[in-house]
Amino acid sequence: MLRNGVAMATIVASVLLLGAAATPQPGPVPDDPADPDRAAEYWLDGAGIRDAWQTTRGDGATIAIIDTGIAKVPGVFDGAVVDGTDVSGTGTPDGRTPVGAIDGNHGSWVASLAAGRGSADGKGMIGVAPEADLLSISVGFGAAAAVPFTEQVAEAMRWAVDHGADIINLSFTTNTLDWDRSWDDAFLYAFEHDVVVVVAAGNRGSGTDIIGAPATIPGVLTVGGVDQTGTASIEASTQGITIGIAAPSEGLRGVSADGTVVPWSGTSGAAPIVAGIAALVRSAHPDLDAANVINRIIKTAIKVPGMADLPDPLYGYGLVDADAAISADVPKVSENPMGDLAEWVRLFRRAESLPQPEPTAAPVEVPPLPDADAPTEPGSPLLPSAETLRYGTLPLIALTVPGILVALGVTAAARRIRSARARTPNP
Repeated sequence: MLRNGVAMATIVASVLLLGAAATPQPGPVPDDPADPDRAAEYWLDGAGIRDAWQTTRGDGATIAIIDTGIAKVPGVFDGAVVDGTDVSGTGTPDGRTPVGAIDGNHGSWVASLAAGRGSADGKGMIGVAPEADLLSISVGFGAAAAVPFTEQVAEAMRWAVDHGADIINLSFTTNTLDWDRSWDDAFLYAFEHDVVVVVAAGNRGSGTDIIGAPATIPGVLTVGGVDQTGTASIEASTQGITIGIAAPSEGLRGVSADGTVVPWSGTSGAAPIVAGIAALVRSAHPDLDAANVINRIIKTAIKVPGMADLPDPLYGYGLVDADAAISADVPKVSENPMGDLAEWVRLFRRAESLPQPEPTAAPVEVPPLPDADAPTEPGSPLLPSAETLRYGTLPLIALTVPGILVALGVTAAARRIRSARARTPNP
């Protein structure tokens, strides 16, 4: 359950918090919970975000939004987007012009959930990490791009790393388990430069039954979706063994390119909520590497009743809890708990391209065959040959002559008997 329910309060009470990990920043976050837009953001309380704001609001962390572009919405993104680019071939160089006639608002919705500023009076929509910086990298989906999608993503990942991203958010899926080989190096580049990569698991409602790349890439933090009660979403999420954490994916709000706040659903929104929480953790614990940021998020997750093996194919390690991820005492790890892409590449990619080993055993020598018989001169088929005489004519003569002699002897004897009888008188 999310924290805004009584049942959630019971669960959260069992989570041991061992003190703040950083000195709280002075002054409260401008926040008016009674404002209709702000009140609709149930995840601010349900995922412990308002409590986390007492320690940090994301200052010093940078989130790269690789999506359709963050629009220039006054107020919501003022001072938030510090840099950007376009890799689709159809956007503007700063990455701030929405790409795609259908999905053009998507990038702004994602960014507003991660780090929207809200208004100075505490009203309007606010993001999870309202003091984090944003990078806007516009990509095109389908016909909206002049560059192949896999190339766009690979270029966007490298650009984000080179321009200071601490967290990269990818709110899309390819609906295939495997990924283009160019992504091996691009994602390794991010991991080698200590970047947390947060990825949406995908939505059953849009035809995704199981997770697809990039959510299947080892090392990324894949986010599944739950509804307002903390139950795995039927339409706005999917399932898979690589899901690491669950976050709200239904009844979300997002700021469109024209500045209007609209409802939407999907793990495309759950991912930036977790990306914002990752920014809060990095801000509160600047000494932690990416592996330990991910580890704090999954190890402090709230377990859902009925979860057996971890990670669970619906909830991963549980429901995200921003306050616990920041303030709980979590032992450090030396490896990314979501997997090692470098090792995966070594096992499954490199082996395919290695040359076949040269044989080391000496070849077996076979003795030469004897020379063939010399060919005989051709003769008339009507005349007997040596072979026919040896194996045909001579044996036939040897058998026939004795037979003839025996027959002649028998015939002669019979004639003598008949002659003798003829000369003897009858009594």
